[in-house]
Amino acid sequence: MYLSRFLSLHALWVTVSSVMQHYPSVWGHYDVCKTQIYTEEGKVWDYMACQPEARDMIKYVKVTLDPPDITCGDPPETFCAMGNPYMCNNECDASTQELAHPPELMFDLEGRHPSTFWQSTTWKDYPKPLHVNITLSWNKTIELTDNIVITFESGRPDQMILEKSLDYGRTWQPYQYYATDCLDAFHMDPKSVRDLSQHTVLEIICTEEYSTGYMTNSKIIHFEIKDRFAFFAGPRLHNMASLYGQLDTTKKLRDFFTITDLRIRLLRPGTGEIYVDEQHLARYFYAISDIRVYGRCKCNLHATGCKEENKRLLCECEHNTTGPDCGKCKKNYQGRPWSPGSYLPIPKGTANICIPSISSIGNCYCNPFGSVHDRCNDRGFCECKEGTSGPKCDKCLPGYIWHSLGCQRK
Repeated sequence: MYLSRFLSLHALWVTVSSVMQHYPSVWGHYDVCKTQIYTEEGKVWDYMACQPEARDMIKYVKVTLDPPDITCGDPPETFCAMGNPYMCNNECDASTQELAHPPELMFDLEGRHPSTFWQSTTWKDYPKPLHVNITLSWNKTIELTDNIVITFESGRPDQMILEKSLDYGRTWQPYQYYATDCLDAFHMDPKSVRDLSQHTVLEIICTEEYSTGYMTNSKIIHFEIKDRFAFFAGPRLHNMASLYGQLDTTKKLRDFFTITDLRIRLLRPGTGEIYVDEQHLARYFYAISDIRVYGRCKCNLHATGCKEENKRLLCECEHNTTGPDCGKCKKNYQGRPWSPGSYLPIPKGTANICIPSISSIGNCYCNPFGSVHDRCNDRGFCECKEGTSGPKCDKCLPGYIWHSLGCQRK
């Protein structure tokens, strides 16, 4: 008796554990698009909101410089050492691999020793401004999930703007301003992300926190994604359910973390002092050794996969959706208007699947022998009997054969 009860409990635990493996955790990972469940009418699909895993998006980026000839080395020129601004015998030469600093060295993982980096020409045309635009393009809508981090090898710039685009570079809007003196550079009072709140998280600020000039130990600039997440999810991001709920109900908030392109506008190199030393202009240039951008493909909560095809990222759409971002219903599945998935209710969300068009299922009538009912359910599907499949439940699954009364085992 006890052995029988133990085996029954063990079987129940195995069943529950198996089911839980297919469901998102309480925090809402949304890593499954559908799973099979048992109902009084048999085995059916249960659909849920889903999204791809976050990844290193720099692997898929295309970089463009403006002006295009701003990279040093053509013609060759000398510049001052990073640690000693008066030791100006370093050379940049595009024709020699060991002395070249092309744009791809902003992203290389291994690199040569010392650390590899892209470098601009020096500020030899002072007082004409040394302006550089670095555009990062993905040809895909991306949802940012971690801080944007830029590492400079030349000392951080005195003035810089980080911009974003949501329409593949056709229009731009500022993400954040950076300056040694925000009021002088951009007519803005200096702030940090710590000065923001849930109600002001979308405010575009100017920060002086990352613009300390020509110092070799001050290389990194952040755009703080996680600190903004923390206003909703808590300081350690333990309450992601709260964040997802806010993203679901506040379109402007979700759009704030969504991009197709980023643009780094370098407006004034780090000088380290009030006045520019015109006798040593080879001290002033831009050099970037690393850029990090982490995010996920935006698939409107209709996919868990995102693949690279013809040098472009594409969502592997589920829920009868299609398109680069799963932004429309597939042919014959336009029984109601397309809608993005929803994070709510936590933890599974709502799939908002595309349902069959009326014309595609024969005026919503189901095969009377293969379907539980003669008409489709409120989601637009025929509910098939065991061994039966197809929009009208008129086809047999492998291992079954059609008889006069429907599909039966062979």
